[in-house]
Amino acid sequence: MKSRASLLTIAFTALPLALAAQGTAAEATHASTSPVADGLRSMEQRFSRILVAAAEAMPADKYNYRPTPAQMSFAAIQVHLIKEGNDLLCGKVAGMAPPTRTPIDTTAGKDALVARLKESFAFCEQAFAKLDDSNLGAPIQLFGPNPSTLAFAMMITVGDWADHYSQEANYLRLNNVLPPTAQRRM
Repeated sequence: MKSRASLLTIAFTALPLALAAQGTAAEATHASTSPVADGLRSMEQRFSRILVAAAEAMPADKYNYRPTPAQMSFAAIQVHLIKEGNDLLCGKVAGMAPPTRTPIDTTAGKDALVARLKESFAFCEQAFAKLDDSNLGAPIQLFGPNPSTLAFAMMITVGDWADHYSQEANYLRLNNVLPPTAQRRM
């Protein structure tokens, strides 16, 4: 995992964009009482869409692709997003136990990994549904012995999605596939 500083930089960059994107619709009706939680839900919707689209775009025979031996394969990124990125982090943010699922690994194949990725994002959507901004400073145990805050966990989650989408976009381009966010909108 990248350093906390790198992930925070990504999160602090991504979260304001999400807030701005969802802000216009919310402002038209009323001001949000939980703009951070609303921003997190907005980012979950965006990253669910583009990360699933990226997983679907990579050809099945390229799921073991990795640019260098030191990097994760495309399949390993999916497994990481499913287990640590979504089930674990979304559960911790919402104070919910991660769902019990049959184990999955990089040998599962594209169809199984895409299906499980969709399931894990559905869990995140459910987990985030009732979040509000009332406990952003509440302690939460993420990694290691030192507690973090709920706000920090939210930002780490968004940072993880941004980090891995960027990684996947590069893998796609290296395999002559245009990433979802680079495709022309109609």
